[in-house]
Amino acid sequence: MPFQGVYAECGLFVCLEGGEGAGKSTQARLLARRLEAEGHEVLLTREPGDTLVGARVRELLLDPATGAMADRTEALLYAADKAEHVERVVLPALERGAVVVTDRYVDSTLAYQGAGRTLDRDELAWVARWATGDLRPHLTVLLDLDPVRGMGRFEGRDRIESEGADFHLRVRQEFLRLAAADPQRYLVVDATAAPDAVGEQVWSRVAALLPERAR
Repeated sequence: MPFQGVYAECGLFVCLEGGEGAGKSTQARLLARRLEAEGHEVLLTREPGDTLVGARVRELLLDPATGAMADRTEALLYAADKAEHVERVVLPALERGAVVVTDRYVDSTLAYQGAGRTLDRDELAWVARWATGDLRPHLTVLLDLDPVRGMGRFEGRDRIESEGADFHLRVRQEFLRLAAADPQRYLVVDATAAPDAVGEQVWSRVAALLPERAR
């Protein structure tokens, strides 16, 4: 099932999702710079790790030295990061009318821990709804890329990136399934295109969603 939730009445909440090496961080920065150039207040953030608590959680989750952990433990740690992130970072920015651009959010949990770890989708969706207070992005941009190509874009791998090809293929397929289930709330972009071309597609969709008071 797609993540169901509520939408902030103030501001604009945009999420970038996708597999490893898809260019989420690059596109998040490009979008934030363009929004700022247009005069908008922008909060550029990420999951996991953009709070004091989240930084500790991120280290546990991504450090290869952590080693194996129970799949449910991993899912709950990601949920803890999301709860802190929404409460301390995302909601305050939205309430003052900012545009929030996040690198990863709930769909990453559903894709990585749901499809990747093969945990129950409905159970994970419930945990995500509870952890985030049902807050959903106004738009999720899915940067779609073949996992083999994505993993070849960088050197050195964290604990999640070190998973096998089958894991990352399941993750990609789940991202695409989520987007297909709710196309009005998603923009799926071919991440093999040049970064500037991808950025133009993202900007076109985001610009149409900007609140009139923020234009």
